[in-house]
Amino acid sequence: VPINERQLAVIEAFRHAWRGYKDFAWGHDELKPLSKSYSEWFGLGLTLIDALDTMWILGLKEEFEEARKWVANDLVFDKNVDVNLFESTIRILGGLLSTYHLSGDSLFLEKAKDIGNRLMPAFKTPSKIPYSDVNIGRGTAHPPRWTSDSTVAEVTSIQLEFRELSRLTGDEKFQKAVDEVMKHVHTLSGKNDGLVPMFINTNSGQFTHLGVYTLGARADSYYEYLLKQWIQGGKKENELLEDYMRAIEGVKKHLLQRSAPKKLTFVGELAHGHFSAKMDHLVCFLPGTLALGAHNGLAADHMKLAEALIETCYQMYAQVETGLSPEIVHFNLHAQKGHKDVEIKPADRHNLLRPETVESLFYMYRFTGDKKYQDWGWEILQNFNKYTRVPTGGYTSINNVQNPSNPEPRDKMESFFLGETLKYMFLLFSDDIDLINLDKYVFNTEAHPLPIWVPA
Repeated sequence: VPINERQLAVIEAFRHAWRGYKDFAWGHDELKPLSKSYSEWFGLGLTLIDALDTMWILGLKEEFEEARKWVANDLVFDKNVDVNLFESTIRILGGLLSTYHLSGDSLFLEKAKDIGNRLMPAFKTPSKIPYSDVNIGRGTAHPPRWTSDSTVAEVTSIQLEFRELSRLTGDEKFQKAVDEVMKHVHTLSGKNDGLVPMFINTNSGQFTHLGVYTLGARADSYYEYLLKQWIQGGKKENELLEDYMRAIEGVKKHLLQRSAPKKLTFVGELAHGHFSAKMDHLVCFLPGTLALGAHNGLAADHMKLAEALIETCYQMYAQVETGLSPEIVHFNLHAQKGHKDVEIKPADRHNLLRPETVESLFYMYRFTGDKKYQDWGWEILQNFNKYTRVPTGGYTSINNVQNPSNPEPRDKMESFFLGETLKYMFLLFSDDIDLINLDKYVFNTEAHPLPIWVPA
């Protein structure tokens, strides 16, 4: 299937972003495109690793070869540095594994094994619920400085990667460690109709901060990985499916409401029995996940809900002055003169170039063939180009989506802009269902495709 004009526009955007990274941040974690410099998080070339499989999928052979050379010669994990278990699993381990599968190049598998082994000390806790942070050089791990809790999403969204590492290496310790976490969470009390609290204690293994339920930050990818592990493993692990189905029922029962005036279906939050009409942009992963479940034979009403929610996620862009979504919105439940459905608080009006809406648009287009999803994605790409593109190379997060004349650039390009946002754009604009066939691959939460063990 030939590449079309919209896909060419994505390739152009990627090259522009990559040029900034190459010129000013090569081998470093993140580009600061305005100050033409970089910032370090783990000091492991995060943007470069996150972008490897995107370059492969976009057909950028030269850029890929240059990056491969850096991985071969300069990527060293034997460093006295603390990394976040979740972020390094989804970005680095996930990126290396998917690049290995797409390219067949064993270099990436060797590097994946190395980082995988170095992350294992995180699981040495009294409860087997992993610590949030690992020193990959010293082989030590610890919770964050201020608490002995880990985030529920973080400990339940590393499974796809570790399970795949066991399958490829024949060493079952990786899978055992992460499966144990899921089995434990499966049995825990403190859930509300399948909805989980946001924190879990690494000593006791119990949920903490009970009574707050969200599909946004700190809980989001727990739900995504229930479904995706079930798909990855060939639809055999029924506990995962049960937990997923129960959770979606919990969402319907406790978190779904409709806004005014447009009656948009949205997912709010529940705090100690009180409903809040607050929705993180992160929640926009959900329509895509629901659609993926329906495609895999789950309830047809999941697809109906997916269609309603993706409309809402699109409106989180369309009702804003720059056409870019803020990080968090609040929905109006009662019609008021002169008010839209979407309200934005000053603290929430930043945009970090996040992928979730585009990700869901990709799934919706793949499964329905409805071109409006491509058109919505095209609008979003044009607005990224208009308000976040830095002339000398790269794209930047912005502080104010409500001010088109000065969106207040933040001088930071997150690695997921190349790893996820532009990759999902490219796939959304493609009419080739075999370009990462969703019956053969499952995407991790950083958009790195991993093989389904028993393809559908």
